[in-house]
Amino acid sequence: MYIAMNRFKIVLGKENDFENLWENRNSHLDNVKGFVNFHLIKGKEKTDFTIYASHSTWDTEEDFINWTKSESFRIAHKDAGKHKDLYIGHPEFEGFKVVL
Repeated sequence: MYIAMNRFKIVLGKENDFENLWENRNSHLDNVKGFVNFHLIKGKEKTDFTIYASHSTWDTEEDFINWTKSESFRIAHKDAGKHKDLYIGHPEFEGFKVVL
């Protein structure tokens, strides 16, 4: 198993906009080889942002990498730059191989 996470710093007061954006988007993951599940998780509120992470689980790291090179990935992320007012900085990617 492989877990892929992107951490987002969301401007205070924009949390609902961010959550609605994710809730209403088409991820195009339904029939992607190796995809297991997805969660958007919310962390603590800081002084000037709230932390979120997108959390997807894959059968293998190779399945995840193949998805990032696919047309499905390009379609799912085509509007990513349209909502810059929600974010502080760029997402921070972290990938993990499940060991237990």
